[in-house]
Amino acid sequence: MHAITIPEPGGPDALVWDEVPDPVPGEGEVLVDVVASAVNRADILQRQGFYNPPPGASRYPGLECSGRIAALGAGVSGWAVGDEVCALLAGGGYAEKVVVPAGQLLPVPEGVDLRQAAALPEVTCTVWSNVFMVAHLRPGETLLVHGGSSGIGTMAIQLAKAAGAKVAVTAGTKEKLDYCAELGADVLINYREQDFVEEIKQATDGAGADVILDNMGAKYLDPNVRALAVNGRLAIIGMQGGVKAELNIGALLGKRAAISATSLRARPLGEKAAIVAAVREHVWPLFADGRIRPVVDRDLSMNDAAAAHRIVEDSGHIGKVLLVVP
Repeated sequence: MHAITIPEPGGPDALVWDEVPDPVPGEGEVLVDVVASAVNRADILQRQGFYNPPPGASRYPGLECSGRIAALGAGVSGWAVGDEVCALLAGGGYAEKVVVPAGQLLPVPEGVDLRQAAALPEVTCTVWSNVFMVAHLRPGETLLVHGGSSGIGTMAIQLAKAAGAKVAVTAGTKEKLDYCAELGADVLINYREQDFVEEIKQATDGAGADVILDNMGAKYLDPNVRALAVNGRLAIIGMQGGVKAELNIGALLGKRAAISATSLRARPLGEKAAIVAAVREHVWPLFADGRIRPVVDRDLSMNDAAAAHRIVEDSGHIGKVLLVVP
């Protein structure tokens, strides 16, 4: 088969579409013929040499894919060769074939085509696990999403609105904020021109956000705590703004607030399977009734993976950028 390899870490041109050995499914695993994968910022970090796959995972980038089941490993039940699926991966999505633990497979949702389904596993699992399973967003509460036009952000808006929450977002351009509004965002904040702490306070009559989904990390830690409501929950899922910051414990105590920080890639298989099962139960029906949908900016061939990485690095997209197997 062919896969995107990284002979040497570096810029986008470090990605090479090369011939590699076919993977073989082991016990409890499924072999998938890949139709498409999606670009995540973790892939960019891996390409740069900063985020290696966990032990035992494929060394090729790609944290999600869609495709058709080609073979079943020993002990797999509930799936059949030919089933159209999408999958959460620890790596290997940028390839013609990938081996997936059966617990990380999802059927393609009703109303979504097979190619666009590649945009769903990482964002749905990230948003559902952080916003709902950990931060317990409830109807009537306010969610603040940083990077509202990103893949994670566009899904967070839709899921929070479906749950009956009020949604505030930050983004850097009017075009991106307008798109967030189309998805249902109630409060639009241009982080280049506005202070999101003041804007969220004004939008909530001084109360603040009940839940904040943050991809920035260190840079936003202090303002995020100031933007939280009493009993608020800050869920950190990224480090685009650095890894070290000073935390005002007094402010956190005064608000009886909580901070969580999670990632998906290195979680044990059982934890991933539990998240995937919850997504299938709670999120997948929302696609069938049209309450949520994938947001795909564009798709490119796997041969154009370098171009796709440049687009995502430059934040020149809304939603997800897909890579399609030629």
